Amino acid sequence: MRNARRAPPPPPPQAVREARGGKMALGGCRAARCGSALRLRRPALRRPYVAAGGEEEEEENEEEEQRQLLELCRRRRFLRGGAEPRSWRSYLSGCHPGFGPLGAALRGNLAAQWWHSALARREQVFAVDSPLHGSPSVGAPQARDALRLLSSETLRRAVQEPAGPALEEALGSAGTLRETLLPGVLAQYVSCLEFANKRLPCGLAEVGVCFHSVPESELHNKNFRRIGERTTSLLAWFSSPRTAGQWLDYWLRQRLQWWRKFAVGPSNFSSSDFQDEEGRRGFNLHYNFPWGKETIETLKNLGDTELLEMYPGDRSKLLGRDGRKNVIPHVLSVSGNLDRGVLAYLFDSLQLAENPLTKKKNSHRKVLKLHPCLAPIKVALDVGKGPTTELRQVCQGLFNELSENRISVWPGYLETTQVSLEQLYTKYDEMSVLFMVLITDATLENGVVQLRSRDTTMKEMMHISRLKDFLTKYVTSAKNV
Repeated sequence: MRNARRAPPPPPPQAVREARGGKMALGGCRAARCGSALRLRRPALRRPYVAAGGEEEEEENEEEEQRQLLELCRRRRFLRGGAEPRSWRSYLSGCHPGFGPLGAALRGNLAAQWWHSALARREQVFAVDSPLHGSPSVGAPQARDALRLLSSETLRRAVQEPAGPALEEALGSAGTLRETLLPGVLAQYVSCLEFANKRLPCGLAEVGVCFHSVPESELHNKNFRRIGERTTSLLAWFSSPRTAGQWLDYWLRQRLQWWRKFAVGPSNFSSSDFQDEEGRRGFNLHYNFPWGKETIETLKNLGDTELLEMYPGDRSKLLGRDGRKNVIPHVLSVSGNLDRGVLAYLFDSLQLAENPLTKKKNSHRKVLKLHPCLAPIKVALDVGKGPTTELRQVCQGLFNELSENRISVWPGYLETTQVSLEQLYTKYDEMSVLFMVLITDATLENGVVQLRSRDTTMKEMMHISRLKDFLTKYVTSAKNV
């Protein structure tokens, strides 16, 4: 089983009683008014299973937990299930139906945080964009095993030809799907170097889809290779040879700290070093899934080999300024798998608490406590007792106001099926919604709404005019923790 999480946080600020109706007022708003940072800590993870029967029982418990999380992610549309049953292995390999709406939003938030970390802290990092496919020269040795773009009709005609050259010609003229972002980024090095006035160090960053052959061990049919895909991030950092080692160590610290920043259990993210066949140094960053460690990001000092191969001939255009010297830079590659990062944070965020809807033994409420910066939906709006039309109008106005301020909102007030509040809480906890706002007839009278927190489960009261500022400060402070 996974390591226990951090100790439970201190209780939230004490709420004060309102004079009317004995309702609760949001005590935490005092912190927002005075500008102090909000504390964002998570309760310790609680597991429903106790391994009292040895390793076999523990493994069964872990498998059951994995199955429950997979079912939750499909039910709440983080993952798409497809027609046939899928395992976690298929999602790790990139050979699956894809992410659902919440999963795509989670990956988008993760990518946005990556861009923020890559571009915000460095003056000479530029975003680039490269094509998904290219057209290599016919018979190029490096392209023989490449993944190719070829229509089924063209392939059918080439196979039906009696002579073999027809097939070779068809394959040679087909475009190749990119398996890494690095070649497309390096192809823009010279133009971007001039853009940076040829000063070193500098960097190029990109996020995009790459393709790969699914390993044979994960194929249902060994005679045919399948193509998987993954959303990857790449920072290509160009530095002088004398400082390349120092920069590699710097980016290792930065990237490991970045992954741990959004985690409930930071210790599940770790690193290991390696050397390739040519003796080049690198690091792998891992997440410790229940079945073992999986690589989510790789850092490597590529030297100048890739640049020289990309630009044969005139080396003068590769020279960058390192102080008073002109040198051919070394390339540091920082390549991450954002799809695996999404899966890692889904596992990391799973929390289990007592289920208030039932008293059955080992029955627990599942909560995905994703970091506020990563949570796909920040707030859900629902209506309680009162005139339905007027309450929905209030919800619509609040929805527009929050959306205009880039706060993602779930329009629960449009739901026509009547469910209890506890069932709504369960639904939104599984969707990792940070707050649920309940609009009632009291809102029409005095403007007060009920605010329920995902992390503390406390239901407190707040005036509707302060809701936008509270949510904005809450999410903003989460970025600085």
